[in-house]
Amino acid sequence: MKLLKLNPILCLLFFAIYVTSCNVDDDNFETEIPSIPNTIAGELKTSTFLYDNEGPHDYSFHGKVQDGFIETYESGSKSSYAAASVSLASGDWYLSDALLGSLANDRKYQSKSVRIRNTGYAIMSFNMDNGAETIRVRHAKYGNDGTSTWRLIASYDDGASWYYVGNTITTNSTTLNTVSFDVNETASVRYGIQKLSGGSNRINIDNVEVITSATGGGNAGIDSNITFGNPSDAGTSSTNYYLSKPDFSLSYNNNTGTSNWVSWHLSSAWLGDTPRCNCFKRDNDLPSSFFRATSSDYTNSGFDRGHLCPSADRNGSEDSNENTYYMSNIAPQAPDNNRKSWANFESYLRSLTLDGNEVHIIAGVAGSGGTGGNGFANTIDGGNITVPDSFWKVALILPNGSNDINRVTTSTRVIAINVPNDQGISNDWTQFRTSVDAIESLTGYDLFENIANSVESVIESTIDNGPSS
Repeated sequence: MKLLKLNPILCLLFFAIYVTSCNVDDDNFETEIPSIPNTIAGELKTSTFLYDNEGPHDYSFHGKVQDGFIETYESGSKSSYAAASVSLASGDWYLSDALLGSLANDRKYQSKSVRIRNTGYAIMSFNMDNGAETIRVRHAKYGNDGTSTWRLIASYDDGASWYYVGNTITTNSTTLNTVSFDVNETASVRYGIQKLSGGSNRINIDNVEVITSATGGGNAGIDSNITFGNPSDAGTSSTNYYLSKPDFSLSYNNNTGTSNWVSWHLSSAWLGDTPRCNCFKRDNDLPSSFFRATSSDYTNSGFDRGHLCPSADRNGSEDSNENTYYMSNIAPQAPDNNRKSWANFESYLRSLTLDGNEVHIIAGVAGSGGTGGNGFANTIDGGNITVPDSFWKVALILPNGSNDINRVTTSTRVIAINVPNDQGISNDWTQFRTSVDAIESLTGYDLFENIANSVESVIESTIDNGPSS
């Protein structure tokens, strides 16, 4: 282990930065800048991977820290740079020369992210009792600030001393990009992010994900629902609104009254014997200014309340199954589409998990105008909800494992289908196979943006001809 003698240098740097930084816009300045987290005692080597423009991963197992979590920073409030503790969904964090920013210049997936200046830091005040396998951090420059660097830090003694982990990371983009650290730690540990250089330049940190053997690794874990990226770069737009649930992620379109796409992870860990709840409900997590469908909006329309993420893909618990009945996960689907070819493909993908596979799935709608039990319609509910022309789905299949992005090769099986939203169509889902390229051309999305281009170009151009239904 290489010992680092950093305290005197960093203290001088802190003072120099403080006395010269008063011309920076929209900051809350303090009379005292706190010191770095005690002693940086050494350096730990680990594999570090950089991913460009990766979307916000999403699963929310916040109840037990030993089970991993994703911290979105949405639940807390801290508007001052003064060193202080803040209570968040994952637990208490300590922020020094850092705050929770919600300004237009803060790079964020929802309404807040951490903003760090000078050599500030954001650290966990709780331990991962059973260690961690992977740490993923999204980072970007604040506003028009210049380039900065930062590092992941770890403590094994409840925060008394800290170690650098992995490589120094450079933040030079205004787009939230992702860095992944394969820490493979089994001991009790807590983590944090410390800014190292760039002076008064500020960085934003959002969606810090801690993956353990229970949530992201192992043989058949409950993995991220948006591992391969945010297909439409969904954010806060009313026609491309990003919304995270514990069981799926989605992009909602207020103009159509349905989601553009829904993304989720499927493995045996998500499955069980919980019966369907059939409890369709309005999604109050959408902004109150949006149209929020109710089950009755589909009554007598001639179209099914068609799930994008299936109920049967989330029957491991009552809560998980109920989440699939939010109307944001529903679109008007022709009965013959929903109950035959679409349902058969859903069943086929679940069957793959019985053979030791996990599946990353994105499903969505395209166009307008479909034929249901009452004939052709462009909309239902007085025009509030658009009837899609087709339903599409893309599934990437891997053997159970961890580090899924890095395991994808040109031989990885990917299945894409696009099913007309009509009556009288084939029961056989294989009749609707197409390429990912074709789905992307139809929708304008980038469905696997986190896969290396050399691999992505091959698997997206191929039409699956594997085992049929």
